[in-house]
Amino acid sequence: MAIQVGDEAPDFELKDNHGRTVRLSDFRGEKNVVLLFYPFAFTGVCTGELCELRDNLPQFSDRDTQLLAVSNDSMHTLRVFGEQEGLEYPLLSDFWPHGNVSRSYGVFDEDKGCAVRGTFILDKTGTVRWTVVNGLPDARDLTDYVKALDTL
Repeated sequence: MAIQVGDEAPDFELKDNHGRTVRLSDFRGEKNVVLLFYPFAFTGVCTGELCELRDNLPQFSDRDTQLLAVSNDSMHTLRVFGEQEGLEYPLLSDFWPHGNVSRSYGVFDEDKGCAVRGTFILDKTGTVRWTVVNGLPDARDLTDYVKALDTL
Protein backbone atom coordinates (compact mmCIF):
# COMPACT_ATOMS: atom_id res chain seq x y z
CA MET A 1 0.00 0.00 0.00
CA ALA A 2 1.34 3.43 -0.95
CA ILE A 3 2.12 5.95 1.75
CA GLN A 4 -0.70 8.39 2.38
CA VAL A 5 -1.32 12.12 2.70
CA GLY A 6 -0.16 13.21 6.16
CA ASP A 7 2.60 10.59 6.37
CA GLU A 8 6.21 11.60 6.74
CA ALA A 9 8.00 10.71 3.51
CA PRO A 10 10.57 7.95 4.01
CA ASP A 11 14.07 9.35 3.59
CA PHE A 12 16.36 7.81 1.01
CA GLU A 13 19.74 8.16 -0.64
CA LEU A 14 20.03 7.32 -4.35
CA LYS A 15 22.48 8.01 -7.17
CA ASP A 16 21.31 10.27 -9.96
CA ASN A 17 22.00 9.91 -13.66
CA HIS A 18 25.38 11.65 -13.18
CA GLY A 19 26.49 9.50 -10.24
CA ARG A 20 25.78 12.16 -7.62
CA THR A 21 24.22 11.14 -4.34
CA VAL A 22 20.78 12.65 -3.74
CA ARG A 23 19.20 12.50 -0.28
CA LEU A 24 15.56 13.42 0.18
CA SER A 25 16.39 14.92 3.57
CA ASP A 26 18.68 17.48 1.87
CA PHE A 27 15.55 19.29 0.65
CA ARG A 28 13.82 19.48 4.04
CA GLY A 29 13.38 23.04 5.18
CA GLU A 30 14.54 24.22 1.73
CA LYS A 31 12.12 23.13 -0.99
CA ASN A 32 8.92 21.27 -1.65
CA VAL A 33 9.50 18.04 -3.58
CA VAL A 34 7.57 16.32 -6.34
CA LEU A 35 8.71 12.70 -6.07
CA LEU A 36 7.73 10.85 -9.21
CA PHE A 37 8.15 7.08 -9.62
CA TYR A 38 7.98 5.67 -13.15
CA PRO A 39 8.45 2.14 -14.55
CA PHE A 40 11.29 2.36 -17.09
CA ALA A 41 13.30 4.78 -19.18
CA PHE A 42 12.88 4.61 -22.96
CA THR A 43 9.26 3.46 -22.82
CA GLY A 44 6.53 5.44 -24.56
CA VAL A 45 4.35 6.62 -21.67
CA CYS A 46 7.34 7.28 -19.37
CA THR A 47 9.19 9.27 -22.01
CA GLY A 48 6.06 11.30 -22.73
CA GLU A 49 5.49 12.10 -19.05
CA LEU A 50 9.11 13.02 -18.35
CA CYS A 51 9.39 15.20 -21.46
CA GLU A 52 6.19 17.03 -20.50
CA LEU A 53 7.78 17.74 -17.11
CA ARG A 54 10.94 18.94 -18.88
CA ASP A 55 8.89 21.30 -21.02
CA ASN A 56 7.11 22.70 -17.97
CA LEU A 57 9.97 22.77 -15.44
CA PRO A 58 9.40 26.47 -14.56
CA GLN A 59 6.00 25.52 -13.12
CA PHE A 60 7.95 23.65 -10.43
CA SER A 61 10.93 25.95 -9.91
CA ASP A 62 8.58 28.97 -9.71
CA ARG A 63 6.82 27.18 -6.85
CA ASP A 64 10.05 26.54 -4.89
CA THR A 65 9.84 22.85 -5.76
CA GLN A 66 12.43 20.23 -6.66
CA LEU A 67 11.38 17.53 -9.11
CA LEU A 68 12.89 14.07 -8.48
CA ALA A 69 12.11 11.21 -10.89
CA VAL A 70 12.83 7.64 -9.70
CA SER A 71 12.94 4.42 -11.70
CA ASN A 72 14.43 0.99 -11.23
CA ASP A 73 16.80 1.49 -14.17
CA SER A 74 20.56 1.60 -13.64
CA MET A 75 22.33 4.93 -13.27
CA HIS A 76 24.03 4.34 -16.64
CA THR A 77 20.73 3.76 -18.42
CA LEU A 78 19.34 6.92 -16.86
CA ARG A 79 22.38 8.92 -17.97
CA VAL A 80 21.83 7.98 -21.63
CA PHE A 81 18.07 8.49 -21.34
CA GLY A 82 18.47 11.93 -19.72
CA GLU A 83 20.99 13.05 -22.35
CA GLN A 84 18.86 11.76 -25.23
CA GLU A 85 15.72 13.50 -23.98
CA GLY A 86 17.38 16.67 -22.60
CA LEU A 87 16.13 16.03 -19.06
CA GLU A 88 17.74 18.55 -16.70
CA TYR A 89 16.24 17.37 -13.41
CA PRO A 90 17.59 14.44 -11.36
CA LEU A 91 16.76 10.95 -12.60
CA LEU A 92 17.33 8.70 -9.60
CA SER A 93 18.28 5.05 -9.84
CA ASP A 94 16.46 2.66 -7.49
CA PHE A 95 18.33 -0.19 -9.13
CA TRP A 96 20.13 -1.76 -6.20
CA PRO A 97 18.99 -3.00 -3.83
CA HIS A 98 16.42 -3.41 -6.57
CA GLY A 99 13.31 -1.36 -5.87
CA ASN A 100 14.14 -0.68 -2.22
CA VAL A 101 12.92 2.93 -2.25
CA SER A 102 9.93 2.11 -4.47
CA ARG A 103 8.93 -0.54 -1.93
CA SER A 104 9.24 1.92 0.96
CA TYR A 105 6.72 4.17 -0.82
CA GLY A 106 4.44 1.23 -1.63
CA VAL A 107 4.70 1.58 -5.41
CA PHE A 108 6.84 -1.43 -6.41
CA ASP A 109 5.09 -4.07 -8.53
CA GLU A 110 6.68 -7.35 -7.47
CA ASP A 111 5.34 -9.24 -10.50
CA LYS A 112 6.68 -6.74 -13.04
CA GLY A 113 9.89 -5.88 -11.15
CA CYS A 114 9.39 -2.13 -11.44
CA ALA A 115 7.68 0.85 -9.88
CA VAL A 116 4.18 1.80 -10.90
CA ARG A 117 3.35 5.45 -11.63
CA GLY A 118 3.31 6.92 -8.14
CA THR A 119 3.62 10.63 -7.43
CA PHE A 120 4.09 12.19 -4.00
CA ILE A 121 4.12 15.91 -3.31
CA LEU A 122 6.05 16.69 -0.15
CA ASP A 123 6.07 19.99 1.66
CA LYS A 124 9.24 21.55 3.06
CA THR A 125 8.89 19.54 6.29
CA GLY A 126 8.89 16.24 4.36
CA THR A 127 5.20 15.55 4.92
CA VAL A 128 3.17 14.02 2.08
CA ARG A 129 0.54 16.60 1.04
CA TRP A 130 -0.80 15.00 -2.15
CA THR A 131 -0.42 11.68 -3.92
CA VAL A 132 -1.66 9.74 -6.90
CA VAL A 133 -0.80 6.19 -7.98
CA ASN A 134 -1.61 5.04 -11.51
CA GLY A 135 -1.16 1.68 -13.14
CA LEU A 136 1.66 1.02 -15.60
CA PRO A 137 -0.18 2.08 -18.79
CA ASP A 138 -1.88 5.17 -17.31
CA ALA A 139 -0.12 8.53 -17.71
CA ARG A 140 -0.50 11.17 -15.01
CA ASP A 141 -1.82 14.71 -15.54
CA LEU A 142 0.75 17.47 -14.97
CA THR A 143 -1.96 20.02 -14.17
CA ASP A 144 -2.89 17.96 -11.10
CA TYR A 145 0.64 18.43 -9.71
CA VAL A 146 0.55 22.16 -10.25
CA LYS A 147 -2.85 22.49 -8.58
CA ALA A 148 -1.61 20.49 -5.59
CA LEU A 149 1.55 22.61 -5.31
CA ASP A 150 -0.57 25.76 -5.29
CA THR A 151 -2.24 24.54 -2.08
CA LEU A 152 1.05 24.40 -0.13
